[in-house]
This record gives sequence, structure tokens and C-alpha cells, in this order.
Amino acid sequence: MYVAMISLFPELIQAASEHGVLGRALQRKIVDLTLINPRVFASDRHNTVDDRPYGGGPGMVMMCEPLQASVSEAQRQFVAQRPDAAKLPVIYLTPSGEPLTQRVAGELAQLSGMVLVAGRYEGVDERFVDSTVDREISIGDYVLSGGEMPALVLLDAVARLLPGVLGNSASAVSESHLDGLLDYPHYTRPENRPEGRVPEVLLSGDHQAIDRWRRQQALLRTWRRRPDLLSQRPLSAEERKLLAEVLSDLPNG
Repeated sequence: MYVAMISLFPELIQAASEHGVLGRALQRKIVDLTLINPRVFASDRHNTVDDRPYGGGPGMVMMCEPLQASVSEAQRQFVAQRPDAAKLPVIYLTPSGEPLTQRVAGELAQLSGMVLVAGRYEGVDERFVDSTVDREISIGDYVLSGGEMPALVLLDAVARLLPGVLGNSASAVSESHLDGLLDYPHYTRPENRPEGRVPEVLLSGDHQAIDRWRRQQALLRTWRRRPDLLSQRPLSAEERKLLAEVLSDLPNG
């Protein structure tokens, strides 16, 4: 997958991309990451990429032209590598965008590439969004200093779904949110701790019982922590039964 990251602080992206899952994806050449700084395309000697907002107000707004030129350069480099490929979708990371979910990450993982635009200051000129951006994505209902961290979050979520990135491909299949539920609890050695014991079912060797317990615990955890997910996801008859059983076993069940 070809990924172009447009950022005023490419060194942040470079440092973070040298480690972990994303670093592995780059080392294995599963992800080809290009960093483009809009300052390169500024039209004055001060490399200006932002200006005061029309209508007044605090902060500065990123200018349209350097961003458009950066996207054009990203598209040019991609086409140079793959002459028959279509243009890359341009994704702008913004709190105003659609939520980044596992479903969205899965959709993006099917692409041959993408351009990620990390904004700064008060945002970007809306004319750039209207003319150039294909999709706006948010990682949460809060404001950060810039789009670099959200872009890295998105890229990590996508990269781990690409074949060959994770050491165990089953890890991506079983992870939290893949089927609309939170993850079940995990335990490792030692079996006994002052804080408690590992649940007996996980020591039983009965894989069918273990799978049932894990599904039940995922349902319970989602019910407790993210009931909104259950309202969005219809439960099967078996899942309703599992949830009813575990709820009846609670102290106040």
C-alpha cells in the first residue's frame, strides 16, 4: 500500500513510523510511506503556509495552494510507480469527520493507497476540502494540536489489517471491535496471583467451552462499557442467551 502523509512536521511521522506494527509494515515493504511537507510548495521566501482567517477570530488557517500542490505531488509519485493506477483518495484528519471505526479501517485496507492530510492551527481553507478531499475522518470528539497523531492512529489501524504485517494473522481476526463487540479479558502466567486466579475454563483445554466463555465475556464487557454498540448491532438468539446467563449470575442479577 502506498501512503503519502502531508504534514508540516514530517519528523513526527518519521520517528513514530520506525517502531511497532507500522515499522514492521515499512520494513517488509508492505506499506510504502512518503512524507510531503507543504512548506516546500510555499510561494514566498518565508515558506508561508498559513494566514489569518477571513471574518476574524483566533489562530491561523492553512492555505489552499500549498496543500493542493502537496496532494498533486503525492499523486504524481504514485502514478510514477503505478502508471495504470487510479488517483489516490485524499483523506483529511479532522474532528469534524466521520468516526474512525474498525469497519472504516477495513475499508481503507482494501485500497492500493491513500493520501493522508494532517492539518494544523485552526484547520485548513475549506476550499481545499471542497475541491480536493474525498473523505474526512476523526479519531474522537476532542481537539489535538495537529493531525499527525490522528493520521498515525489511522495508519496503524489500517496497516495491521494488511496481509503479512502481523506475525500471527489470526490476531487481526480476533481483535476487539471486529464483530461489533469489545474484546474479552486476557490472562497469562502465573496461574495464581494475589489479585486472583485465572478463570478455570481457560485452563480446561475445552476449546468449545473457552470460545463460549470468551463470547460471553465480550458481550458482558460491551454491555457494561459500550452499550451503544449493542444498540447498533443485532444480537443472535445464542448471543442473547449468553448475555442473559452472565447477567443473571451478577450479584444484582
